[in-house]
Amino acid sequence: QVQLVESGGGLVQAGGSLRLSCAASGRTFSIYAMGWFRQAPGKEREFVAAINWSGGYTYYTDSVKGRFTISKDIPKNAANLQMNSLKPEDAAVYYCAARRGGHSRVFDLYQGVSYDDWGQGTQVTVSS
Repeated sequence: QVQLVESGGGLVQAGGSLRLSCAASGRTFSIYAMGWFRQAPGKEREFVAAINWSGGYTYYTDSVKGRFTISKDIPKNAANLQMNSLKPEDAAVYYCAARRGGHSRVFDLYQGVSYDDWGQGTQVTVSS
């Protein structure tokens, strides 16, 4: 199992930036990919971004492309999400997730059910 702890959430004005970090511990050698998801009140959880742990390939939902950047810090076993040009519609609880194991289809990395471990979430609030 992999334990995940998110940090970096907070309140920011529209157009501002935040950097989220997800620290992994436990069986980190088994991580295949890490992803970020978000859930706003009254809405379903949605995929935001993911990164392949070995190759570093990155994937984004269309609404954040060009504004968000996911990166990995292997020595720290951390996945970071740099969020720029934030919009009120980006406000949500952001969750970090880890998919363990071997090869995965790209399609799977966009699906929350494909991830094995989840963090507790960090709140991001964007004021207009």
